[in-house]
Amino acid sequence: MTQQLNTQAFAYARQFADHAFKAQAVALKGFEEVAGLQFKAFEQQARSAADFVAQAAEVRDLEALRGLWEKGANLSRDHAEQAVSVGREIFAVTQKTAESLGALAQAQQQAASDAVAAPAATAKKAAAK
Repeated sequence: MTQQLNTQAFAYARQFADHAFKAQAVALKGFEEVAGLQFKAFEQQARSAADFVAQAAEVRDLEALRGLWEKGANLSRDHAEQAVSVGREIFAVTQKTAESLGALAQAQQQAASDAVAAPAATAKKAAAK
């Protein structure tokens, strides 16, 4: 009897560890995608800001300053639009990751239910004989 309980306990522990490893892999993949999106956006914004600063250093008269002012406003608008776009992409990745984690949890719950139901059905058949 003790051996059977130990076997079941080890099987449940192994199953739990397998599902935890899968969940961790899904979460890390989502984190990697989010970090990649953020890094790409940061790189683009840094490049455009550096270009703007270089143009600002070349301003010598009032007309060039007016043109720079318009470019600065456009740059701010572009950065805001890019931030919203990246935010939407990050939300989509997060939602996909959450759905994957939910599916893993549901699969684990179903496997646990099946693991409990199988010995109970076997015991019921044995008792009926």
